[in-house]
Amino acid sequence: MSVDTSKIRYGIVGCGSMGREHIENLKALPGAEVTALADPVSASIDAALALCNTPPQVFSDHRDLLSSGLCDAVVIATPNFTHIDMMRSALATDLHILIEKPLVTNMQDGVELMRLAEGKKGIVWVAQEYRYMPPVAEMIRMAHGGAVGRIQQVSIREHREPFYPKVGDWNRFSANTGGTLVEKCCHYFNLMDLVLGEKPQRVFASGGQRVNHLDERYEGRTPDILDSAFVIVEYPSGARAMLDLCMFAENSIDSEHITVVGDTGKLESLLPALTLRYGKREDWGTRKVWGEPSGSGKGVAVRRVWDTNIKYAGQHFGASYIEHQRFAAAIRAGSVAEVSLEDGLRSVATGLAAHRSIETGLPVLLKDVLPAGW
Repeated sequence: MSVDTSKIRYGIVGCGSMGREHIENLKALPGAEVTALADPVSASIDAALALCNTPPQVFSDHRDLLSSGLCDAVVIATPNFTHIDMMRSALATDLHILIEKPLVTNMQDGVELMRLAEGKKGIVWVAQEYRYMPPVAEMIRMAHGGAVGRIQQVSIREHREPFYPKVGDWNRFSANTGGTLVEKCCHYFNLMDLVLGEKPQRVFASGGQRVNHLDERYEGRTPDILDSAFVIVEYPSGARAMLDLCMFAENSIDSEHITVVGDTGKLESLLPALTLRYGKREDWGTRKVWGEPSGSGKGVAVRRVWDTNIKYAGQHFGASYIEHQRFAAAIRAGSVAEVSLEDGLRSVATGLAAHRSIETGLPVLLKDVLPAGW
């Protein structure tokens, strides 16, 4: 597909809160123009139109947008359970695709998408913005550069508020979301894989619906989305990662705390403080006496990390802006997606494995969740 590299025309499929967040990012991105919107909900369309500097063409059906010839790339930000239908149509075109996480809500749909994407000319990129948050990106760079030696552990804690309301309350039910550990946490599992440079092997999890949404009813149904969990992910090298999720802990100073520990040091990223901490271990193998006790903070460097190239911070500390920069650069260069369909599907599989572990009380092997041969 021929693209004018001076400007990339974007269609937004799904104009809810995340779709509008993409519009804000694209407004700030040089060489980007939102030329088309698709959403069957008029209130969402109206809210999206209010953000656009130049009125885009509006469609109620995503298929009409895809065939309109108005776009070079499409951003899909519809409810999770609709991604399969959106992608069936989008993958049949030559358009470049940025699809919101989670890629799908079940493995059968994911396998179908992998098959449909074979031979596709355009880029297919799964949105996993956490890797682009400035202190997290710097942490990854340092960890991969050997700053902590051989990485042994990754831990991620998110203590936050409950899920926000969505159009039609679709996110109150696991059948629509894939479950909290898919909907909310697939980007964390992707981040674990990225930091460790390995594919997950086994998952243990414990969690439940303890506090949130218990007194809510939607057409007589009670929400079934869990609000808290611990998840441990094991990797072939013996490295481990852990997720600590609590969605009734909004009274937190830093809602997200990501830690990478190697045999020679430790890195910590805190959000929204945008703080990075880094400390090196002394050579414990040759020490004859004890030095400073743990917790003293001696030798730990603390700094705020920001990227001055970010023109719109938005809901994700500038990460979505950086992701759009990278996506646009890949389109112009004719290169591949930094976050592939396989990456997106594997992160979903880890979340599904965690839910299965909670349901059964047993560890779950990823090979029993992923397609054969993965």
